[in-house]
Amino acid sequence: MKTTNRSIHVAVVGLGFGAEFAAIYRHHPAVRAVTLVDADPTKVATVGERFGIERSLPDLAAVLADPDIDAVHLITPIPDHARQSVAVLNAGKHCACTVPAATTLDDLQALVAARKRSGCTYMMMETAVYTREFLMVEEWLQRGELGHIQFLRGAHYQDMEGWPSYWNGLPPMHYATHAVAPLLRLAKTRGARVHCFGSGTMRDELRQAYGNPYPVETAIIQLAGQATAAEVTRSLFETARDYSESFTVLGSQGSFEWQQLEQERPVRFAYRGAAAHGRGRAMETTRIEARDFADRLPPSIARFTRQGVYDESHQHRSFMHGGGHGGSHPHLVHEFVSAVIEGRQSAIDATTAADWTAVGICAHQSAMAGGIAVEIPSFSL
Repeated sequence: MKTTNRSIHVAVVGLGFGAEFAAIYRHHPAVRAVTLVDADPTKVATVGERFGIERSLPDLAAVLADPDIDAVHLITPIPDHARQSVAVLNAGKHCACTVPAATTLDDLQALVAARKRSGCTYMMMETAVYTREFLMVEEWLQRGELGHIQFLRGAHYQDMEGWPSYWNGLPPMHYATHAVAPLLRLAKTRGARVHCFGSGTMRDELRQAYGNPYPVETAIIQLAGQATAAEVTRSLFETARDYSESFTVLGSQGSFEWQQLEQERPVRFAYRGAAAHGRGRAMETTRIEARDFADRLPPSIARFTRQGVYDESHQHRSFMHGGGHGGSHPHLVHEFVSAVIEGRQSAIDATTAADWTAVGICAHQSAMAGGIAVEIPSFSL
C-alpha cells in the first residue's frame, strides 16, 4: 500500500464530468499535484489550460505504472468501474470511483476483496449523501427532531436518450444508488431483502444490449435489523418525467418530503398539537431551504458548494441536471483526500459501496423473475 504524509498526488481519469472534480482537487490544500487522463487529447489540453493543470498521462495503464501517483479518481463508463477499481487497488493506489461500484454481485465481492488485500482506501463517490438537503435531514435525525424513521422513499428519474451508447437499455436499478444511498445512510443499515417489479415497455433496440425490457423499475426493500421498509423507483428511458434525484423520510414526530419540481423547495411536516375535534393532530407544513454546509470544508474549496467550475458555455449534462448535485462535489473530494491522508477507510468504503449497489442489482434480479423476494448479500469481511 502506498503511504503518504501531508499531501497526495491524484490522477483524475475521465474528463467529461471529471473536469468538475479535477478543479476541486487542484485547489485542495492536501493535494500536491493533479494528473489529467482522458482518451481525447484535446479535452486534456482544454481542461488543463482552463484550470492550470499541466500534468497528464494518456491512459489508466500509465497512471498505474507511475510511482508518484498516490490516488486515482475514476469517472469512466459504468461497465469499466469494477475492473478499473480492482486494478487501481491491486497497483497499491487509493481509489475513488463514480457510481455505481459494479453491476454484478461477483464484481462487488472482487472489489471488497481487492480493497482488503491492498490495504488502500476506496471511496464510491455517491453525491446523494453529501447534498445540502441530505446533510440537513441527517442533522434533524441526529437531534431527534423527526422521531424515529417509519418509512423511506427514494426516486431517480432521468431521460438518457442521446447519452453514450453503453446507457442504452441499462436496467434502471443498476444505476440506483442516488435513490438508495440516502435511505440506507439515514437508516444506518443495509438492505436485507427486496421485491421489485418492472413497468412499461421499451422499443426493441433499447432491449438488445442488456436484455432488459423495462424503462421503469420500482422496489420495496426490507432493511436489515429494523422494522422499517423503503421504496425506490428508477427510470431511464421513454418515461416523460423531468429530472429528479429525491428522497423522503416519514418520521414518528416529523417528516421531510422532496419537492415535486427541482426549482421548488422541499417540505417539512411537524405535529402542531391536537386537532380541533380530537381526531388526528394538526400538521404544520413548511417549505424549507437547506443551509450551505461549506463550513465543513477547507476555505480553498468551500466555494465549490455553490459555484461549479463550469461557466455557462462549458456545462456538463450531469452538472446541469443535478444543479451541482446539491453542493456535494467538494465534500466528496475532501472526504476522500482526508481518508487517504489519515490512513483510514472512507465514509463510503468498499463494503458500504457494495451494500448500497447490491440493492439495485438484486432488485433487477427480482424484477426479471416477476417480483419474487431476493435476499441481498452482506459484504462485510
